[in-house]
Amino acid sequence: MREPSDLGVPPKPGVEIHTDGVRFTVVAPLASKLSVCLFDSDDRELARHDLAIAGDGLFSSVVPGVGQGARYGLRADGPWRPEEGHLFDPSKLLVDPYATRIDRSFRYDPQLGQYGTDTAALVPKAIVEPLLPALNPGRPGFRPGGLIYELPVRAFTLLHPDIPRSDRGTLRALAHPAIIEHLRSLHIGAVELMPVAAWIDERHLPPLGLTNAWGYNPVTMLALDPRLAPGGIADLRLATAALQAAGIGVILDVVFNHTGESDIHGPTLSLRGLGNKAYYRHDDDGGLINDTGCGNTLACDHPAVQDLVLTAMRHFVTQAGIDGFRFDLAPILGRDRNGFSSEAELLQLIVDDSVLHDRILIAEPWDIGPGGYQLGSFGPPWLEWNDSARDDIRRYWRGDATMTGSLATRLSGSSDIFTRHGEARTRSVNFIAAHDGFPMGDLVAYESKHNEANGEDNRDGHGANHSWNNGVEGPSDDPAILAAREADARALIATLFASRGTILLAAGDEFGHSQGGNNNAYAQDNAITWRDWGKADQNRLDFARAWADFRGNSTLLTRSDFFKGASGGEDPDQVAWLTENGQPMTPSEWEDPVRDAFMMVIGPPGARLAIAFNRGRQIHCQLPESPGIWRPATPGATEDGVVPPRCVLGWQESAE
Repeated sequence: MREPSDLGVPPKPGVEIHTDGVRFTVVAPLASKLSVCLFDSDDRELARHDLAIAGDGLFSSVVPGVGQGARYGLRADGPWRPEEGHLFDPSKLLVDPYATRIDRSFRYDPQLGQYGTDTAALVPKAIVEPLLPALNPGRPGFRPGGLIYELPVRAFTLLHPDIPRSDRGTLRALAHPAIIEHLRSLHIGAVELMPVAAWIDERHLPPLGLTNAWGYNPVTMLALDPRLAPGGIADLRLATAALQAAGIGVILDVVFNHTGESDIHGPTLSLRGLGNKAYYRHDDDGGLINDTGCGNTLACDHPAVQDLVLTAMRHFVTQAGIDGFRFDLAPILGRDRNGFSSEAELLQLIVDDSVLHDRILIAEPWDIGPGGYQLGSFGPPWLEWNDSARDDIRRYWRGDATMTGSLATRLSGSSDIFTRHGEARTRSVNFIAAHDGFPMGDLVAYESKHNEANGEDNRDGHGANHSWNNGVEGPSDDPAILAAREADARALIATLFASRGTILLAAGDEFGHSQGGNNNAYAQDNAITWRDWGKADQNRLDFARAWADFRGNSTLLTRSDFFKGASGGEDPDQVAWLTENGQPMTPSEWEDPVRDAFMMVIGPPGARLAIAFNRGRQIHCQLPESPGIWRPATPGATEDGVVPPRCVLGWQESAE
């Protein structure tokens, strides 16, 4: 073997293919010995090589005679002192955290967490694979104000009748014309792919006969899950290229806050065995900190973790052309022992990185750690999921009192939240439903969660859903109840499309996907989460497409600047808030607890949009005087200004 000093360049983590072998470099802080184990296609160990100490926690050597396609794992030796956070166990085969491909999916087995038990037969092997020719993607075409479509790859494509069976449930399916046509019909600006990095089931799921369907329990950060990407990174590259050719960006939902190694009783698969004390945050007593609710928390203030995160992100940009990232439990990336800071080192490294600086960055701005709720705190250029918009829009249409002002604030881009850094534009990602919680259709059919299928006696999932059932919990064949639910679902969709800021639509909400009242379907890789295209509500889909056309064809709706007071000039961001009688809203009308209707009129005279919101009885709206003509612009809108109960309608002003 050649040692690092023979190579003439500093070693970097991962593998590099040389003419006479493969250089393996591993970051294992505080390990005393690091070995690479080579395996054949039948999982038999062929050889074991000790890597040389290269300093700064690195072990690195070139192993001769090894090349592309080689399958390998790691073993690390060092102190076993759980009370101090050290969990080295050389009996555990470990996956290289910098591996770009693995040969199989992770499967939970209790032996993975048993000290002294060899796990070579249980752990996926990393595959030595050369990099694809590097891409140099241009600036993402997606801009704030556009529509993001949150999409679980497997559940979204598995039942689609037009996709070849061999591609269903995989990333390759996203390149199919039927998928792209559907996305284009909704004016999707970018798809947000739920996690595609390789994950493992939580240990309580296999005894229940359940599997993790969402992917928010990762082990590797660079290697994709073979169930979604049997062809590795090339599959993601193919899907991304096809989507971008259709004008649709690709955002990856990434989990850089914890791993599937879980708590002290969890499996040893990778980082835990390479340096548990360094890679995960610990309290003063040596115990794992659990700011994620998943058993462990990545130490994002540690250089080893920072390098791994940045390397993974650069890998997806240069190898697959990814446009951006949504960060699950994002405050973890900005927290150290002193708490969260929007100027934390890792957050700054991401923003300033030469490869990543122009990518779309979206924070889920909360976790369960101290000071974990950070909505509005990330600052430019970060966009942020806005749960205040989610909850206030739901509460308005549920019929809660005194919600008119709150809804108007959310429609305006939530300036109460997103001006703390002096912004003139909103950074809000408005959504009404996402993977976590009820789908939009269930919001109007279930007052309470029904998660019995998850095997936790309905204890899991959020209790405060701000949902309602229109008189009957769950399925109903009562025409009146069904009509009321349809009206409510359409009102929710229309409100989302009428709001200022980036908007997010969960896949399937546009055609009535239901989870049967399950608001925490992470463990349901079955009909509960699979999108059933054969049962898609075509009328609901046509309605969503019409509103997508309305928004997508109006620069007034897709702007992200905060509204200004009505001036009568040419400012495209002026707004007037009117009663249904066409008069400016007074303070008492804003505060009226039973007010059920108002109008939002935006843009300069002669090119305005008027959108009426009515959650009560049928009304007649008096549109503002116009030098031109007000024309109906959304489904149901008529020239006489009549707005049915529980409805949102829009008109466009144009010259005669």
